[in-house]
Amino acid sequence: MEKSLILAKLSSIFFISLFLQVALIATCCRGKSQLQPKKHVAAAMVVPFFIFGDSFLDVGNNNYINTSTLDQANFWPYGETYFNFPTGRFSDGRLLSDFIAKHANLPLIPPFLQPGFRQYCHGVNFASAGAGALADTFKGFVIDLRTQLSYYYKVESWLRQKLGNDESKMTISKAVYLFSIGSNDYMSLFLTNSTALHNYSDSTYVGMVIGNLTTVIKEIYAKGGRKFGFINLLDLGCLPGMRIIKSENNGSCLEDATSLATLHNRALFKLLFELEKRLKGFKYSLFDFNTNLKQRMLHPSKYGFKEGEAACCGTGQYRGVLSCGGKRRVKEFQLCKNPNDYVFWDSFHLTEKIYKQLADEMWSGTSNSNGVGPYNMRELFRIH
Repeated sequence: MEKSLILAKLSSIFFISLFLQVALIATCCRGKSQLQPKKHVAAAMVVPFFIFGDSFLDVGNNNYINTSTLDQANFWPYGETYFNFPTGRFSDGRLLSDFIAKHANLPLIPPFLQPGFRQYCHGVNFASAGAGALADTFKGFVIDLRTQLSYYYKVESWLRQKLGNDESKMTISKAVYLFSIGSNDYMSLFLTNSTALHNYSDSTYVGMVIGNLTTVIKEIYAKGGRKFGFINLLDLGCLPGMRIIKSENNGSCLEDATSLATLHNRALFKLLFELEKRLKGFKYSLFDFNTNLKQRMLHPSKYGFKEGEAACCGTGQYRGVLSCGGKRRVKEFQLCKNPNDYVFWDSFHLTEKIYKQLADEMWSGTSNSNGVGPYNMRELFRIH
């Protein structure tokens, strides 16, 4: 008798749990309450956040692929401040996308490859450290942009199955799509034995990168995506890890890399301007990541930093050797006492403090004062 009662209780708990999971899937895209009048349902809908790109946005996808520790950050001291453990983010704490999600009243957006129960109504993160728009960029070690798009197709299919065609279309059109891509396509030319620039002119190579990005944008648009966010490329040659490539430069910026980034930024600006004219309903936010970061590198004290050029974690000049954590080719590394004093966390990446400052400007800045436009991220999330 007692055993039967226990089994009955366990059975009830199981079905209640199952019901709650199904209810979560059914309601997560519709807001908090199903009891609202129908005319208010659209306003209450969650705006999903889909994230594509590289290590500036990767929250841990590379934890789950067979790759090199050069493209992973799942070991100490990564994550040492906010999370108190390594999550796979290339920083001491949170990234741009984490702060944008917080501004949008969303939870931390998880990596697509993270194992476990899945529901995508808040969005998902496809970004992969080391990834480029070109499939050949660090091929075999990263999830390139085209593969990230194939993961998005799986999520879009999941939304259609769970919500039906009409509501999934509404969810996809309300979603915001954020991109950070291109840096690795250009840095890889100097960090590997690439011969690409012997085969292509600078402008042709940039055109290939922009062409692949254009294809992905158009394919998301064809699925119903309408609201896109982008960050342009920083002066790649001035990253601590790029300054040390040519010893004869004495730590000055690697101008060849910066030149490619400049060409890319011009082409990206032109592309988005043209897409807005050609694609009905296409809206975008382009954040001048480069200028905003450069100001902090050149005038760190103005923004609450003590060091604008050298990294908090690494070794060598500017701590430009990517040895942070001692799990890569070079084992020796030094770690600063307070990452909040630094613009750069490691040889190629930024601290949480600066990501928060930049995310705040992406969220509510203007084209006049913060170099973001024609929409800021807050406006993208609120536009229907």
